[in-house]
Amino acid sequence: MSEWIESSLNQLVTFQKGRKVDTNSFARDGYAAYLGASGIEGRDDGYGDPRFGVIARPTDTLMLWDGERSGLVGFGRQGVVASTVSKLSPNEKVEPQYLYFSLLAMFGWIQHRRTGTGVPHVPKDLGRLLKVNYPKSRTEQQKIAAILSTIDTAIEQTEALIEKYQHIKAGLMHDLFTRGVLPTGQLRPPREQAPELYQETAVGWIPREWEVSGLASKGRAGTSWIRTGPFGSSLKGEHWRIDGHPVITIGALGTGEFIESELLFVGTKDASRLIDFQLRENDVVFSRVADVGRSVVVREGQSGWIMSSNLMRIAVNQTLLRPDYLQMQLASDSRVKAQIRASVNSGGRDVANSEVLNRLRFAIPKPDEQDRIIGMADRLAQRMNAEMRRVAKLQTQKLGLMQDLLNGKVSVQ
Repeated sequence: MSEWIESSLNQLVTFQKGRKVDTNSFARDGYAAYLGASGIEGRDDGYGDPRFGVIARPTDTLMLWDGERSGLVGFGRQGVVASTVSKLSPNEKVEPQYLYFSLLAMFGWIQHRRTGTGVPHVPKDLGRLLKVNYPKSRTEQQKIAAILSTIDTAIEQTEALIEKYQHIKAGLMHDLFTRGVLPTGQLRPPREQAPELYQETAVGWIPREWEVSGLASKGRAGTSWIRTGPFGSSLKGEHWRIDGHPVITIGALGTGEFIESELLFVGTKDASRLIDFQLRENDVVFSRVADVGRSVVVREGQSGWIMSSNLMRIAVNQTLLRPDYLQMQLASDSRVKAQIRASVNSGGRDVANSEVLNRLRFAIPKPDEQDRIIGMADRLAQRMNAEMRRVAKLQTQKLGLMQDLLNGKVSVQ
């Protein structure tokens, strides 16, 4: 087992707080990257005048000193240090990148020791309070940093791929709602190339085979096709239970799926009282306030869940309109979203009701083409979800490795 040392942070680094300098959104002559709360994470923070500023080198660790995220650290940046950031320059005892990972692992510890009644700050005596464990061997420090850096690189590459998919998705959704998908599985040629395939309608140019329709004609027979959640007084704090019958609040309405950790629960008696607001499989639930149109399709196993007052339910005739196609249009079709924005503003607060829904007009293909559109969008979503799961797995691995490697629990050969 290699020899490990514990030292106060001020025995390993020299602190230098950033200064206020002239800044600009654009790179003026002689200006360098400005390293504030965003800049230390590698995002754009504009540019600063280096003449009277504190300059960071790639071997320095930068720590956000002031603000809600004080204690946050960045590494490998070069530029002008903001006045809310402190530069920590390591001495010969510690490998620069090893120091960065050690401080990254201490973020929660630092957050719990912040001071200040208004804007929170890193404690002034952080250098004395914070203890850093490190192997005496610089070579071992380098190996530990290299392992953690490799995982960081994998996370960054995967996040970049997710961002790429998100851009692809934005373009694809526009094409799907304006060009559709042929039986061959290909998008129709653009209107500029094949104008004979399109027709001009109240919602814009759409394929000739499609129709423009409201939702009332697509509602499920034998039921009220649209329903608003119960009055707020019907579901109050006194009704909530630790477990029982799930209730979907607006906080549980995620992007295309319910956030089950945000569900609330009521007992059997209250569930019976609210039976008219229980959902059925393939209902479309959406937010009628704030981010109007954010929506989710009720899946198998979620039937019977109760919607709360800020939600609405659409029950469609699936032989005419697929629930997933409707959900995609509510959430992603710019033409539908523009109609919603034009209709819902009420006294400065976005609120939808049945009248708003009845006025909406949708571009609707035949059901078999709806299925092809859903399938193409789903395949891209599955790739994105796979990469998101990969990021989550890598972040979990990184956390475990940091706990093991930075405390000498696992030796590095």
